[in-house]
Amino acid sequence: MPARFFTRSLAHIRTKWPRHRKVAVGSLAALVLVFIWARWAPMRDLFEAPLSTVLEDRDGQLLGATVAADGQWRMPPGDSLPHRFVTCLLEFEDRHFLKHPGIHPPSLLRALLQNVRAGRTVSGGSTLTMQVARMSRPPGGRTLWNKLTEMLLALRIELRHGKPEILTLYAANAPFGSNVVGLEAAAWRWFGTAPHALSWSECAMLAVLPNAPSRIHPGRQREALRVKRNRLLDRLKERSIINELEWSLAVEEPLPEAPLPLPNLAPHLLATLEGQGMKGQRIRTTLDASLQQRTLDAAERHAMILRANEVHNAAVLMLETGTGHVLAYMGNLPEAGNAHSGWVDVVQASRSTGSLLKPFLHAAMLQQGERMPDQLVADIPTRYPGFAPQNYAQQFTGAIPASRALARSLNVPAVRALKEHGVERALRTFRAMGLTRLNRSAEHYGLSLIVGGAESSLWELAGAYASLGRIAHAGVHADLHHVHPPTLRNRTSEGEPTQGPPVLGAAAAYHTLQALRSLDRAGTVDGWDHHSSDLGIAWKTGTSYGHRDAWSIGVTSRHVVAVWTGNASGEGRPEHTGTLAAAPLMFELFSVLPEAPPFEPPYDLMTPIAVCARSGFKAGKDCDRVDTVWTLLQAMRTGTCPYHQRILVDADARFRVMPGPEARSVSWFVLPPAMEHYHAAMDITYRPMPPWLPGLAAEDGTPAMELLYPDPGGRVLVPVHLDGTPGSVVLHAAHRVAGATLFWDIDGEHVGVTHGDHRLAVDPPAGLHRLTLTDRHGRTLQTSFSVERSQAKPSR
Repeated sequence: MPARFFTRSLAHIRTKWPRHRKVAVGSLAALVLVFIWARWAPMRDLFEAPLSTVLEDRDGQLLGATVAADGQWRMPPGDSLPHRFVTCLLEFEDRHFLKHPGIHPPSLLRALLQNVRAGRTVSGGSTLTMQVARMSRPPGGRTLWNKLTEMLLALRIELRHGKPEILTLYAANAPFGSNVVGLEAAAWRWFGTAPHALSWSECAMLAVLPNAPSRIHPGRQREALRVKRNRLLDRLKERSIINELEWSLAVEEPLPEAPLPLPNLAPHLLATLEGQGMKGQRIRTTLDASLQQRTLDAAERHAMILRANEVHNAAVLMLETGTGHVLAYMGNLPEAGNAHSGWVDVVQASRSTGSLLKPFLHAAMLQQGERMPDQLVADIPTRYPGFAPQNYAQQFTGAIPASRALARSLNVPAVRALKEHGVERALRTFRAMGLTRLNRSAEHYGLSLIVGGAESSLWELAGAYASLGRIAHAGVHADLHHVHPPTLRNRTSEGEPTQGPPVLGAAAAYHTLQALRSLDRAGTVDGWDHHSSDLGIAWKTGTSYGHRDAWSIGVTSRHVVAVWTGNASGEGRPEHTGTLAAAPLMFELFSVLPEAPPFEPPYDLMTPIAVCARSGFKAGKDCDRVDTVWTLLQAMRTGTCPYHQRILVDADARFRVMPGPEARSVSWFVLPPAMEHYHAAMDITYRPMPPWLPGLAAEDGTPAMELLYPDPGGRVLVPVHLDGTPGSVVLHAAHRVAGATLFWDIDGEHVGVTHGDHRLAVDPPAGLHRLTLTDRHGRTLQTSFSVERSQAKPSR
């Protein structure tokens, strides 16, 4: 019997084996196909909901964030999760998470038994991976089909994502009550802190909250939320994850009462970056949260002073000189509000540059060998067709060192320098320094370019000054890529530095910044000008026409602080100047920065040159006092001192005399008549050339008079008034002798006489004219000029 049974069984197996083998092979093939599909088949992104834009400082500290497009606080996933939160989450939701492949059959079986006993669904048995799958799908009921779909999707998620990534997906998309989605948003909205700073109690609450997110609201079963949190803390204590002290402190912590506002330290920057296509991203910037807060605090204090003068807007940019990295960015005063266009990011707005372009023109002329750093330049009444520049103080110094003219921001010497250098050449320099908003022609800007006739932004201007400081500080030890815009992130995202050698050299930049450290600033307040040199700050102010824009930009070897104040509406205010309104805030911000080493002279790019101590030009043979200074190699191209000449005087130097036994030769400093006329009144040490000994009169080539307006060969545009009456032109001359009398002739016809102040209004016809000036000693000056007459527009 046993033998027969064995024989029959073996025959049965042989008969059935082909069919079992087919089933086995088919099943295996099906599993392989499912695995291939799950692992490599196309799969949509799990989460496509809009995200909040998150702005962080250089260390990852939150500066601000916006609500996502669907009204939810939903931040992009971070790089890591807090250990405490992960521990609480796994203990509460899925202890077997690190071991299962996305589903945990024992948990599913346990949930099934619980639901059968209760007669309703009380447990789903879902793993964390299954919860991620459920959150990624459209909302649906708790049906068997949905459960099977979630299980299949969970398997696919496990095959495509590592366990840490799955945890990150859960933490970034779990609901945490109200309109808060994701752990990071929950940490800030409910506890006002970053996720990694959460306590055990806070992590425990957030671990249990997605299970019942509505309980966070006051009056909605908050006690049940507290019980669930404490039950989880009890389990952590039982498993020795936290000790007795940590447990006792954690269970006593209260639940949050209401959502908290997120940090809002750089709202204008956040809005600007969103407008540049970064909406819904996590943006790690170069900003320093501490310096950003100090900037806002300082600006708030100065805002009270500005408001007293009906000035409601201000902007600040703080950079690292060496890298161009932005450390602080205040686009506008927080107090401005909608009434005063407080939403405008003035850092990026185009505003009149005022005098801020003058240092770059000064440096360019040094670089090209067109002037010495301290040579005397003319500061006299100057008129061009349709344009007559004026200094802020409405005074003229006659002659002033170029460096001091820059430090005092005198307009007339700057305009004359631009005329000499050329507007087109200056524009090329400005653009090469990063001022790309100067995008119009030289004819459009004209000579007003240097005194506020152009527009740029605080962003570009701060970057240009940082580049100037970088060039001066780096000297010959850096590569040639000195000029680039400020950067908020990394260099590649902001644009590469300009290629090729810098438009300005280190020596020219150094001399320019040394001039800007001068203490000779009229109208400064609070004594800050006396500290700027000690702090190593080279600074420049600017004020636009009509007192609409007030600027102050300071540079050290380490930092740049740029400040703009004004009204976004363009309304000007009296006494609203860069010195009075913007400079005090700039200096206060420098006071919170570490001291910087001074700019060192780039001796490798300089050479010692004998310089006239009086004129600042290269010393000539007649210069009586000569200094040796280190300056640019290009300075060798400049001319020698034109103002010293050797004359013969008597023993007391009271009179000029002819050669003779009592005559002695001396070197005398003589300015041209126009420069002397104004300089002598400003400088009590200036000694005009002595007159000839009575009875003597000789010509030595020294001009006795000079025409101030019009320029020799110049063109004068004479307007016709609206009533049809012709306008007139005011001729202006200067004589070396105070109180001299001048006789004026045009085209051989006598037109007037002047005494002392030599201004004469004339009405010449259109065309070319010859002007002759004669003094009582018969000395003459002849020049020509042309007249054009404009036509009056007909009245309406």
